[in-house]
Amino acid sequence: MTAMDWLKRSDRIDQSSEGELKERVVEALRTVYDPEIPVNIYDLGLIYALDVDEAAGRIAIRMTLTAPGCPVAQTFPSIVEDAVLSVAGVNDATVELVWDPPWDRDRMSEAARLQLGML
Repeated sequence: MTAMDWLKRSDRIDQSSEGELKERVVEALRTVYDPEIPVNIYDLGLIYALDVDEAAGRIAIRMTLTAPGCPVAQTFPSIVEDAVLSVAGVNDATVELVWDPPWDRDRMSEAARLQLGML
């Protein structure tokens, strides 16, 4: 991280709105969409674990993709990481891609099912 990156991150912290860090991270995750299904990754159920150390500004995410053969498997975790790092108060983010348990439609939120016409 360069000095300029640190200064930008400090600006975001100073300008952060009230609310829990986890809630802001979830909102950031809802801006990232699956490349094959037009639903955000959080409501799609691709986020298996979201660990937040608010004091240190550290976020750890365990997530999956809809299929192991997904063509973005190599690059998608960094896209998610970038979205989380843009959140005020986040100083460090790691994203681990896992395949067990496999994703299935039961993990989708009701909002995602409604969006896809599955209700």
